[in-house]
Amino acid sequence: MAQHGDQVALFFYSDLFLRNPRLREMFPVGMSHQRDRLLSALGRIVSQVDNLPDLVPFVQQLGRDHRKFGVEALHYPEVGASLVATLRYFSGPSWSEQLAQDWTDAYNLLSNVMIESAQEDAAARPSWWNAQVIAHERRRFDLAVMRVLPDRPFSYRPGQAVALEVPARMRMWRYYSMANAPRPDNTLDFHVRLIDGGPVSPVLVRSIAVGDWVKLGAPIGTMTLDDRSERDVLLIGGSTGLAPLKAILDQIAARPNPPRVHLFFGARYVDGLYDLDELQKRAAGTPWLTVIPAVSDHDPGPAAERGTLPDIVGLYGRWQDHDAYVCGSPGMTDATVDRLLQLGLSHDRIRTDKYADA
Repeated sequence: MAQHGDQVALFFYSDLFLRNPRLREMFPVGMSHQRDRLLSALGRIVSQVDNLPDLVPFVQQLGRDHRKFGVEALHYPEVGASLVATLRYFSGPSWSEQLAQDWTDAYNLLSNVMIESAQEDAAARPSWWNAQVIAHERRRFDLAVMRVLPDRPFSYRPGQAVALEVPARMRMWRYYSMANAPRPDNTLDFHVRLIDGGPVSPVLVRSIAVGDWVKLGAPIGTMTLDDRSERDVLLIGGSTGLAPLKAILDQIAARPNPPRVHLFFGARYVDGLYDLDELQKRAAGTPWLTVIPAVSDHDPGPAAERGTLPDIVGLYGRWQDHDAYVCGSPGMTDATVDRLLQLGLSHDRIRTDKYADA
């Protein structure tokens, strides 16, 4: 199936909407991002089918997350029918009645997990929150930091992300990480980098203003602090991948005895280190925190190290006795994880998140 790429998702959604025209209004006008998400989710489920400790929380999270779209239990059989039809079409001669039954059973099991998770979540919190923009600052021509105030209490763990929708781009939910740990005043900070051609990030960077409203879905993500660990911490963030690491840093700072923390913050150019002044001021008054900036594509002078984040991290230590948290572009994240493994850090001590603004 993988060799057919985007055609799989295109066939699936075409079949779904032909069978159930009323479902089309639940999705955005442009479906390319939605098709990518479907393929990504299916790929993860299939690849982890023999790893239930990781797969089940992911499927439960999908069930909770789908509530913001208005998904109900009655929709799951309709989706399942189109999924099996898609599998049948692209499997060709290898398809059989036994395979059809196996996929149907597997889907029913997964959908039951998602339905139960969604029902439990509905008893505890809303499908989405309305939030008002109370501060907005352009740090660069293509990057902004904004603060919002949800209309109801919003609980999450530092390091998690949330789907965000703006009125100008209805049903185009995009994920952004909170850049702070939960506060008494319930406010949330977001770092947004503009992506050319993206439908949501240009609105958040260029158009949205104080007083405007956005919608927030339920928090998701597993790049959260290991509260049971007493090891020192390594935080590695590229560009706006810094955001969830700042939230984790807030959480560490609240501990009675914080561990030693090395925070590596990287960008292609010096002006991409948009939050460096604040980080350095924080480090100056925090003996357990060390901040190392890095610039990959330009000579930063004395302002930062010159090189990619994986290379600079490797220059500063081997990190075998640390817990590592890595967030940035997919390429940067994968390269950094590879380097940490080469340096002797075990995979179970590395937590990651890959951002993809849109």
